[in-house]
Amino acid sequence: MKRGNMQAYRYIAEIDEKGKLEVLDIPELSKTRVEVIIVPLKNDEEIDLLTASHSSTGFWDNDIDDQVWNNV
Repeated sequence: MKRGNMQAYRYIAEIDEKGKLEVLDIPELSKTRVEVIIVPLKNDEEIDLLTASHSSTGFWDNDIDDQVWNNV
């Protein structure tokens, strides 16, 4: 997801039985301050729902679609 000059990275990771989150290697962000937000996902359905909520609606932004719906 890009906003202005900001690039967002999204990873789905697992916390092990000791409560430790695996370390992510992101070389392009070395020496960069980041914010980490933890969203517990209980099952695959929650992962699918979260993924769908982040999907783009950009496919609706096209001239042909606007013309068709404006003439309905």
